[in-house]
Amino acid sequence: MSILLGILTLALVLVSLFLVLVVLMQKAKSDGGVGAAMGGGMAEATFGAETGNVLSTATIRAAVLFFILSMGLYLGRLYQHKHAAVSAVSLPTIEAPAKPAPAAAPAKSASAAAPAPKAP
Repeated sequence: MSILLGILTLALVLVSLFLVLVVLMQKAKSDGGVGAAMGGGMAEATFGAETGNVLSTATIRAAVLFFILSMGLYLGRLYQHKHAAVSAVSLPTIEAPAKPAPAAAPAKSASAAAPAPKAP
């Protein structure tokens, strides 16, 4: 699933770049602005007299593909997140049996613990 989502993410990035380039290639209605600055007239030389129809159709198709890929990636990530959380919860937990605390031994006094010094 992760590989498929990676491929779809790459496709979404490529469609996004294509969509930006196609929009910038379109000639502005007032013959000014960003369309003219980025080579709006070059599109007519490349595609001929039907440039408006070709670029408009390409823009519409790229926009539809962009939204389909975006929705598919969103649903895929939701599915991946939901199933990752369920699998982590379903792992068994093993608890160690409780051991009783050892009984505390009575403390020895300091004089009893140390041997008495011997006289010479």
